[in-house]
Amino acid sequence: MQRIARLAATPPLMALRQALAARKEAILETAIAIQQIPAPTFAEGPRAAHVAERFRRIPGLDSIDADDVHNVYARLPGADPARPVWLVSAHTDTVFDAQTSLALRRENDRLHGPGIGDNSLGVAALLHLAELMAGAGTRWPADVWFVANSREEGLGDLGGIRAVQRRFGGRLCGAVVIEGMALGRVYHAGIAVRRLKIVCSGPGGHSWLHFGRASAVHGLMRLGAQIAALKPPESPRTTFNIGVVEGGTSVNTIAASASLLLDLRSESPDALAALEKTVRDMVVQAADAELRFAVTVVGDRPAGSIPRAHPLVALADDVLGWLNIAAAFETGSTDANALLAAGVPTITVGVTHGGNAHRLDEFIDTPPVETGVWQLALIVAGALNGLAE
Repeated sequence: MQRIARLAATPPLMALRQALAARKEAILETAIAIQQIPAPTFAEGPRAAHVAERFRRIPGLDSIDADDVHNVYARLPGADPARPVWLVSAHTDTVFDAQTSLALRRENDRLHGPGIGDNSLGVAALLHLAELMAGAGTRWPADVWFVANSREEGLGDLGGIRAVQRRFGGRLCGAVVIEGMALGRVYHAGIAVRRLKIVCSGPGGHSWLHFGRASAVHGLMRLGAQIAALKPPESPRTTFNIGVVEGGTSVNTIAASASLLLDLRSESPDALAALEKTVRDMVVQAADAELRFAVTVVGDRPAGSIPRAHPLVALADDVLGWLNIAAAFETGSTDANALLAAGVPTITVGVTHGGNAHRLDEFIDTPPVETGVWQLALIVAGALNGLAE
């Protein structure tokens, strides 16, 4: 951790730390402004436009633009444009639809509201980190690209960060992905995720006149009950979730169509493939003379990892230790999956503590926010100065 102490004592980091000291409320205000802009997956445009405008206000950033999937890019030019670049990203989309109430409430040291931690705070931290680094009075060794990316949640299938990776290709030296509510956690491995849409179709009819005909809803419910009874392996950790069920026409109609969305995850691609095969075998067995089933892959997040001993992971560990925060090394499903699978050394880290992610009563703890952004600055500055190589 001595190297982190030396890094923090350099003039640029001292200037950055001093500027950050008075900024916690401003970071929270930025997070609130972002949270108040609806951003369902595939409809991130208004939030992306807000982020782009915020980037344009920061002296020292250039090459600010947005692509056709609502990723927003900004570059902080480095001293050597020939060097590989570093990426810092945070996703803009949320799991909530555009009609969800985005009401917030603040109680003591907690801020409550849907999407405030996942990932409005992450995007706010991205913006303030860019401003702090641009104003630190130095030319960092290499370019840093700050990107607010789309399509991380739900059926977005990491489409935003995949587009980012394609744009930079082999120019990326490494990446830091920001999530709002994971302070102290260092995600260095991405689990494999497979998402299926299962559709059941039948003849339909009137509930009284045609009683006895096969119902697509009944058939899907029977299949869903079989899936729900599965016992996946605990090691490697493997999970499933039926997240959405839709179908039917009315209470007195025998359903002609019904569908469900199934999320499958595992630390092992082989275990994930085995679980998917089991589900597909169940689907085949569920079909009969009246009911037809179809399975479509609607999400496929690749697995990838860097070792616990990788210099980028070690850098994050040292930074957290120097800040007296115990590091937890995690696997998960974030934008880092796509970057790790493409061979880009990547970690995902957080800004504060929080809870109830993906719920209307999601919350963040406000006191650690300043420390969380300071942590980000030390990791990115350390990486730029060769501490992650």
